[in-house]
Amino acid sequence: SMSVAGNPVNFELYGDKAPKAVANFVTLAKKGFFDTTGCHRVTTAGIYVLQCGDPEATGAGGPGYEFGPIENAPKDNNYGAGVLAMARRGGDGNSQGSQFFIVYSNSNIPSDSAGGYTVFGRLTDGLQGVLSIAAKGVEGGTSDGKPASPAVLTSLTVK
Repeated sequence: SMSVAGNPVNFELYGDKAPKAVANFVTLAKKGFFDTTGCHRVTTAGIYVLQCGDPEATGAGGPGYEFGPIENAPKDNNYGAGVLAMARRGGDGNSQGSQFFIVYSNSNIPSDSAGGYTVFGRLTDGLQGVLSIAAKGVEGGTSDGKPASPAVLTSLTVK
């Protein structure tokens, strides 16, 4: 479970379909890596995601290592509401680290030269909290950037 901006969120992880990404996520969570990190990016047009897991809250931070390859990416590029997926640099399937995104509304996220995005779990409860952050929009009124409403992961625990 995690708390995003004070809203509890529960999820299940797909250890069988995305073993590397799940092992990485669980290891970082158990170390407390995600605690008090901000969700630094929200998109409100075309694709609908809240991106979290960067200790610098810039989009450039990570755990000090990267891994790949991409696992369990949907062949049709459709990511359903509630999906947890790994963020990465464009064109680089081995650039996954700690950043992940929560899809808050069904989104078609185009693959690039490296493929799609690793789907490692899904929310089982708490999507409403993510929707409330997205509904407040992006700082400066654009459709892709820092959430206007601060979205901090106050805790992330894995059972």
